[in-house]
Amino acid sequence: MKVRITEGDLLDQPTDAIVNTWNRNIIPWWLLLPQGVSGAIKKRAGYRPFRELGRLGPIPLGGAVHTSAGRLPYKAIIHVAGINLFWRASRKSIQDSVRNAVALAEELGLRSLAFPIIGAGSGGFDSQEAERIMLDTFARLTSGIEVVLVRFWRGR
Repeated sequence: MKVRITEGDLLDQPTDAIVNTWNRNIIPWWLLLPQGVSGAIKKRAGYRPFRELGRLGPIPLGGAVHTSAGRLPYKAIIHVAGINLFWRASRKSIQDSVRNAVALAEELGLRSLAFPIIGAGSGGFDSQEAERIMLDTFARLTSGIEVVLVRFWRGR
């Protein structure tokens, strides 16, 4: 698997899809204050992906689902449940989120995928450790998908 690390805006990556670090979809999206990656996506994509996400029901911790990209130029947004009900990420939730996002991207026929650092924002996980976990997980996967890992996003 080819992995490239970059700094920049997750929403400006030239990939087929992006990954949104989401909660377990237990709290309705419209009750949550837009923040972090999800907040930036809502501002630029609109509410359509989140309405679709709300109809999918609860997501298992570490699970991945997809929606349309709304007004963004991607084929899909893959939403991962990287944080538990207490808004905390763990090594396992990060690993499972990476594995399940890549597997879903393969199922969708995507060739490239941009990831933020899962668990480092609202999840309270150390960003450098989360990055190491993600890189280790990518290294263990056999996939033809090209991954861009975005260290710092700057949502507009």
